[in-house]
Amino acid sequence: MNSADATAGRYNAAVEFVDTKVDDGQGEKVAFIDRTRRMTYRQLLDRVRRVGPAFTKLGLRREERVLMFMLDTIDFPVVFWGAIRAGIVPVPVNTLLSVDQYRYIVEDSRSSLVVVSESLLPQLRSALSEVDRPVTVVVASESDVLPGEVGLAGLLDASDESGAPAETVADEVAFWLYSSGSTGMPKGVKHVHSSLAATARAFGQNVLQMRSDDVLFSAAKLFFAYGLGNSLTFPMFAGATSVLMDERPTPQSVFAMMKREQPTMFFGVPTLYAAILADESCTPATGSQRLRRCVSAGEALPEHIGREWERRFGVEIIDGLGSTEMLHIFVSNVPGAVRYGTSGVPVPGYEARLLTEDGHDAETDEIGELVVSGPSAAEGYWNQRAKSRATFQGGWTHTGDKYTRDADGYYRYCGRTDDMFKVSGIWVSPFEVESALGSHPAVLEAAVVPWEDSDTLLKPKAFVVLKEGMHVQPGLEQSLKDHVKSEVGMWKYPRWIEFVESLPKTATGKIQRYKLRK
Repeated sequence: MNSADATAGRYNAAVEFVDTKVDDGQGEKVAFIDRTRRMTYRQLLDRVRRVGPAFTKLGLRREERVLMFMLDTIDFPVVFWGAIRAGIVPVPVNTLLSVDQYRYIVEDSRSSLVVVSESLLPQLRSALSEVDRPVTVVVASESDVLPGEVGLAGLLDASDESGAPAETVADEVAFWLYSSGSTGMPKGVKHVHSSLAATARAFGQNVLQMRSDDVLFSAAKLFFAYGLGNSLTFPMFAGATSVLMDERPTPQSVFAMMKREQPTMFFGVPTLYAAILADESCTPATGSQRLRRCVSAGEALPEHIGREWERRFGVEIIDGLGSTEMLHIFVSNVPGAVRYGTSGVPVPGYEARLLTEDGHDAETDEIGELVVSGPSAAEGYWNQRAKSRATFQGGWTHTGDKYTRDADGYYRYCGRTDDMFKVSGIWVSPFEVESALGSHPAVLEAAVVPWEDSDTLLKPKAFVVLKEGMHVQPGLEQSLKDHVKSEVGMWKYPRWIEFVESLPKTATGKIQRYKLRK
């Protein structure tokens, strides 16, 4: 089954991404590189074929879920594609969640099998200690597993390597991703087989112009919809090579990997780009000499960060907007036509609209909620009917993001729907004020929320993290207020500024403003 069969309904994404690469003569090409190993497309196919028979022996049946509590190593694509190829549904899970959130996902997904990286075993064991049903644990480890544990390597070594692909269809659920929502427990987002190739074609090929000789490195992890495309589907669709890093991305760890593997494309988030720029040891000479594309998503990229990055490294940042519900980026800047401060224009194959509060299409430069239509929209949320109906309406997906669109069709981020507020009857975009604060030479990052004054009227309050070596000095607070006034307008400046060591964020780097509002 390959893409040609999809028109007839029969289609298995793993066959297109894995089997066909070997069939097309790319078997000896290196597909993945991690900290200690390299794996060719042929070696990947051999391991992927063994997953279905191995999981079947452990009692897992077609369409059932296997949870993946896995770091970014070569084992991840083996399990992900192996499950899909067998008609089993892999569910990558954020590796930075709390024990309570792990427990919730185990119970919510009803999975009877978990594949876990060895270093995450303590958290998983704690989570499973209060789950009232048997769950089989398979450990992905480079060392020998303990007695009583099932090791992934040994399990696959002993498995039948000739497992046939399941005869799935294009519209069948292939995998889930749990959303990293800024409030509450994460939601299981169900994606179908055809969505993976749709995003790889639309963004990886049409926007990034990915080639088979590219080497991709994503600091955003594979459990994140953004990272899944960057590190897995995009490079494999192009027959390229992906570099995986299992440690936390810091400026030092990212540049060490860049220097070692010399990637041609790098994918990060705004917080990481800002941290790299604040680190004087990160220079063109200490990174990759082959870098031709840099991409940002997760949150909107402040204009000053994009401009400073391009000045220092000579490579523009392609900033775009994506979501777990749409699987990857659907509005993006385009190489050679980047407008910093905007999220760009709709990716080919996607349509976007801005809806006002009364449901009408917004005019030019008028704020509205962004809704999007395209081939990679999720089927819905697992067991959350009301939220599915609110988000997925006909062919349109409601993003919950407020945007404006200028006369040239470029979309400019204003904030999440629940983060926006009015001052004197006029909308204030927290992101706009945060970007202005971030462009001050003393500021590393900032978050802005509505705060009541003595008359119970809403005004902006800012929480500010200073750059390393900077300290709160007399006059700094007024300097920041004056800076915002000159950058974005007199009435938008923060009436209060609180200096903090860090900002609360999700594991994917999104600021949790609701915690600051409390």
